[in-house]
Amino acid sequence: MKIPTRIQQAARILVKGESSRGIRSAIPGITLEEIAEIKQFFPRDKFFIFGHARSGTTLLMRLVRLHPEVHCNYQAHFFTRKPLLKSLVNSAEIEEWLRRKSNRWNQGRDLSPLILRAAADFILEREGIKTGKRIIGDKSPSSNIHGQAVKDLHAIYPDARLIYIIRDGRDVAVSERFRNFVEESKYLSKQDEGIIAGLRQDPDSYTNGKRSIFTERFLERVARGWVTNITEILKGGRELFGEYFLALRFEDLKRDPLPCLERIWEHLGAGEVDPSISDLVKSELSSNPDEEWQARRNGDLAAFLSKGQVGNWRTLFTERDKSIFKRIAGAILREWEYEKNELW
Repeated sequence: MKIPTRIQQAARILVKGESSRGIRSAIPGITLEEIAEIKQFFPRDKFFIFGHARSGTTLLMRLVRLHPEVHCNYQAHFFTRKPLLKSLVNSAEIEEWLRRKSNRWNQGRDLSPLILRAAADFILEREGIKTGKRIIGDKSPSSNIHGQAVKDLHAIYPDARLIYIIRDGRDVAVSERFRNFVEESKYLSKQDEGIIAGLRQDPDSYTNGKRSIFTERFLERVARGWVTNITEILKGGRELFGEYFLALRFEDLKRDPLPCLERIWEHLGAGEVDPSISDLVKSELSSNPDEEWQARRNGDLAAFLSKGQVGNWRTLFTERDKSIFKRIAGAILREWEYEKNELW
């Protein structure tokens, strides 16, 4: 390398900082000082609802936002589905720009966590301003990214509340299976298409234990994903968020919704509600937009299953299906008191 070229490179490094060589450093977590700064612009309290797909996250969202101080919308997927929020700054080039030494606005620190927090806060609070509510949340199913989603959330929102809803994994599997059928998912195999044809021709044979709606591969995948989701999110939520983390069961929410909601609203720091809110809760529970959508999309298949019900798996699981789920998820079913033993 010629001397003038070396001098030019040295000058660039002096002004701009060391070259990143194409690999970005780990994105730093936000600091308490930065949180205090950003709350001057975005002051509303934030919360996030996680849960495996088909676990009642949408119902929970609809019920939680009945509180006059709480707004919740859905599926921003800041931390739960690619491309993630961090993709906004997740390159060496962006890192070099946000932390370069000649940039006197960054106060010598990578601005990445502030950029991420400001972007998410703006998306959330623009609706908060419209609704006039002071507590704002997003619900995004966390089926694909489990424990890492909690870590990424905590890096940007350590001051937020995290609510995690759990549903019996057997009902999760049934619900997910029928959603794929109704949507005519592009991932359906020839074997799947044969099951759909059988459901249309002889539906009774799928409710008496003779024929299964599942392929072994599908049921094993859902069972493993359900176990991983619960295990990793509970661990991360408890360790990172502590008292800011709350887990509940879908079945308890369905059976006795108001006490569950009061517990959640207290967790969020929302005020007490007028007793008349129970009428709003009953009205919301009586509607099922997802069921209506599926009926419009593929009515004959959708009609086979009552959506959002507890225990649908009991009429649809064969002995083979039970054996698969016991092997993979039996311990979690017992831990969350869905079963007392393996005699089911």
